[in-house]
Amino acid sequence: MTRILLVRHGHVDGIEPPRFRGRRETPLTGLGQRQAAATAARIARAWKPAAVWTSPVQRCVATGRAIAEATGAAATAIEALNDLDYGAWTWLTHEAARAADPDLYERWRTAPASVRFPGGESLQDLVLRAGDALRLAAAQDPGEGRALVLVTHDSVARAMLMQALDQPLSAYRRLVFSPCGVTEIEAADGHAQVLGVNATEHLAGL
Repeated sequence: MTRILLVRHGHVDGIEPPRFRGRRETPLTGLGQRQAAATAARIARAWKPAAVWTSPVQRCVATGRAIAEATGAAATAIEALNDLDYGAWTWLTHEAARAADPDLYERWRTAPASVRFPGGESLQDLVLRAGDALRLAAAQDPGEGRALVLVTHDSVARAMLMQALDQPLSAYRRLVFSPCGVTEIEAADGHAQVLGVNATEHLAGL
C-alpha cells in the first residue's frame, strides 16, 4: 500500500486575476511562502513522508523544499509533474486569450478535451504523463505508515485525480485544487482510493 499526498504549490502572481501560467517561472508570493510553511508543518504532524517529488518549476520546487525541510525527506524534481504547456497562450490573461482566438477559447471552456494549445500540449498529453507519474508513485514502497508527497500544479493534480477516480476528461472542470491544498490517495494492488480532496484547514488565517 502506498499513501500519496498531492499538493498544489503555494500562491503566485497570475492566480488572481487568472493567467495561463503554465511553465512560466513565477516565484511564490509572501502568501505562498506562508502557505508552504503551514503545509509543511501540517504534513510533518500527520504523515511521515519518505520522499517529496516536485514539478521542476520553481514554485513547486520551493513548496516541496519547505515540506522536505520540515519532514527530513529528500526532494526530487520529476519532469512528468510539470505544468500543462500552454504554448503561445502562456501568461496571457483569459481576456487576451479570448481575443486572440475566440473559438479555441470557447472550446477550452466548454470542451477542454478537444483543445491543443498553439505550440503547446493537449489535455490528452497531460493525462498521459500525469498517469505515468501516478503509476510510478503508486509502485513505490515508502514503508509502513509513511507517504510520498507530490508537489505539482492545478492541472496536473486534476489529471491525476481524474485517473484515480476513473473519470473521463470531461470531468476536468469539476475538480478544484487550491494553492497548497492537500489531496490524499491510497494505492494498493492496482487500485486507488481517494481519502480526502483539497484539504485547506491548515491555511486558515493566512
